[in-house]
Amino acid sequence: MWWATWWAWMAAALVFAILETMAPVFVLLGFAIGAMLTGLLFLTGFAGTQGQLIHSLPITLVVFAVLSLVAWLILHKIFRTRHDNVKIWHKDINDD
Repeated sequence: MWWATWWAWMAAALVFAILETMAPVFVLLGFAIGAMLTGLLFLTGFAGTQGQLIHSLPITLVVFAVLSLVAWLILHKIFRTRHDNVKIWHKDINDD
């Protein structure tokens, strides 16, 4: 049950965060936040209260995927680029 150790998820979050700085694709940051939140679930003991998350790798991976998706959607909502604010130039600097 290596997936039930909180520090493994925190280490994965750190790896995803480092990879995000090397290749800024803005997807790995959602994975890093999802891994951190999954590690916090195991650290606080919330994952062990029902016993299903701690004994099942597929359920743990689904929880990680859902948390990563929610984190990515929130980051995308906050930091997305606005395409409706396009500056239209009517006069060129070379036009005189």
